[in-house]
Amino acid sequence: MSGKLTYKESGVDTREAAALVGDIGTHVRRTQNQRQLYGAFGLFAAAYDLSDYQQPVMVTGCDGVGTKLELLLEHDQLEAAGKDLVAMSVNDILTTGGDPLMFLDYIGISALDKPLITRLIAGMCDYLEDCGCILAGGETAEMPGIVPEDVVELSGFCIGCCEKPDLIDPTQIATGDVLIGYHSDGPHANGWSLIRRVLEEHGEAFSKEEIVSLLAPTRLYHDVVADIKAAGVKPRAMAHITGGGLPENLERLLPNHGADVVIPHWKNAAMEKVFEYVDSEDKFHTFNMGFGWVVIVTPDEAEQIMSAGPGGVKIGTITDAEGVRVSMES
Repeated sequence: MSGKLTYKESGVDTREAAALVGDIGTHVRRTQNQRQLYGAFGLFAAAYDLSDYQQPVMVTGCDGVGTKLELLLEHDQLEAAGKDLVAMSVNDILTTGGDPLMFLDYIGISALDKPLITRLIAGMCDYLEDCGCILAGGETAEMPGIVPEDVVELSGFCIGCCEKPDLIDPTQIATGDVLIGYHSDGPHANGWSLIRRVLEEHGEAFSKEEIVSLLAPTRLYHDVVADIKAAGVKPRAMAHITGGGLPENLERLLPNHGADVVIPHWKNAAMEKVFEYVDSEDKFHTFNMGFGWVVIVTPDEAEQIMSAGPGGVKIGTITDAEGVRVSMES
């Protein structure tokens, strides 16, 4: 030994990082059952052949898991964190009418933890395999002294493609169109700064089982979209209900219209308990209120898509008035 410092002694082990690529190979290969990269996995960049598309339009999205990640780590829900990461970006791609083709992840960590990272990637690949999207690459950054030892930074990036005639065009939305809502599996990955505040101040009111139930991963809505396409319906628009809830996420589609939305009571015991400590109006602008996906179609098409995926329900109508008004069924 020279007695001089090594990179490993400073907290970064590049050899272990290189070995990790081999360790996750089985998971990566699961995501290439439906589609394949144009070239090998593990190069400096990933390539995908678009020649099967006649008029390809690229669509992209990126997102994270937000402050939910703190509780996912605390309760050892690492696979759920990986699923959340994928769903937050892939669902956004699906709103365009496009196919999610390639996904990349960024993991920032103080020191390489192969079991932890492998479990995160396993969760990602569970969802990526489901929707036929390739885990095309990513970055695991060891940052000792920058990222705290009990923290993981997590970001995801998705690239998709759509045939130009199939691209969803929300400008076609018209008064009288119908909103079909598809149920969420919980609060998904939004509103967690408020949930964490509730748990911080009223944690004694929640059991561990209730907290874990809140941590259910964001639902992936590829099944709904696939069934709608199979029915031959091209929606006016599709919305992924994330931060801002139903009002803000629908309003971005409706610059010239509004909507009256009436939703049934959200039968989620843990969220009902959260609502006891949350402003009655603010909850609509924070949580998805039981609907993580909304599709806007003409009245004639509504019945055709009601059974898409596990099935949806009519929750509203497009109006001439500005703004989205959300209320609960009486």
